[in-house]
Amino acid sequence: MKELPRLGVNVEAFAAGNEPAGVHVNYTDIGWPNGSMRYEAWHRLRRPTVKVEADLVHAPSLAIPAVRGRPLVVTAHDVAFHRFPNTTTKRGRAFHERGLSLARQHAQLVLAPSQFTQYELYSLGFRAEQVEVAYLGTDPPVPMTDEQIDGRLNAIEQQKPFLLTVGTVEPRKRLHHLVTAHQALRSRHPDLELLIVGPQGWGDVGDLEAPGVRRLGALRWTIIDALYRRAVACAIPSIYEGFGLPAVEAMSRGCPTVVVNGSALEEVVGNGGLRVRPDDPDALGGALESLMAADYRSAVSLAGIERARRFTWSASAQRHADLYRRVIAEP
Repeated sequence: MKELPRLGVNVEAFAAGNEPAGVHVNYTDIGWPNGSMRYEAWHRLRRPTVKVEADLVHAPSLAIPAVRGRPLVVTAHDVAFHRFPNTTTKRGRAFHERGLSLARQHAQLVLAPSQFTQYELYSLGFRAEQVEVAYLGTDPPVPMTDEQIDGRLNAIEQQKPFLLTVGTVEPRKRLHHLVTAHQALRSRHPDLELLIVGPQGWGDVGDLEAPGVRRLGALRWTIIDALYRRAVACAIPSIYEGFGLPAVEAMSRGCPTVVVNGSALEEVVGNGGLRVRPDDPDALGGALESLMAADYRSAVSLAGIERARRFTWSASAQRHADLYRRVIAEP
């Protein structure tokens, strides 16, 4: 959002209620009803209409505002709620399915963060001319000294070598396969730990407790940033992602990255990391074992840095600005 004004796009954020923390653009409180009541009113009644002054309205999620007289742009990050209905609540699934239907009917343009998600939307009835890809990105990493990294890792009492995974903890992430692969590696690398970072999501992920496994929950970004820079590798065995931001964050910081094929992770990582078959702990373990060799780990690290240069917030903002202007210019 902060990049758009530099490209001549004036951004007016809006929501019902007080200005959220971290909003660095103009903000409008659109009044009662607030929170989920507002979203339900939009989805069920298609009112109240959004009345902010704008050339277009961009909904960055499937909470689809009621808009009249101006183009509507919607970002659909993924359709995991549709592909894996058992991994969310019944209410959440119904809400997002309704949002998807409204986007299909009313959006002049739907933005997908990957070609994978674009094709997912095609399969669910979106028209080819209605969907465009606008990749997400990261800011360039800020230089950090070894002493700074050490200080941040000491704050969470992390001194041993470790593998890292970052993301919401939920069934489609297949973290039990990563734990299995890690336990096999421990037989040859007994000091190697596995750090699972991210908030608990919806659904039962099973027992992830094992020797050397640390579940750290949600951490401050400054700590996660340091973890990426010091990890032996970042492993993301999720079988479904609409983009995969942690993979880009890891690669941009030189952290060798391992993902599974079959979703946007395969597309985003490309030749910048290692890709293995889904639901195969042995293949995952083999890829991680290969990264224990310093020379190979260094080569994968450099490939990841190069790959991550394709996914920056400046490039993402430019793509969004170009698409906004195209939509406004269309009759």
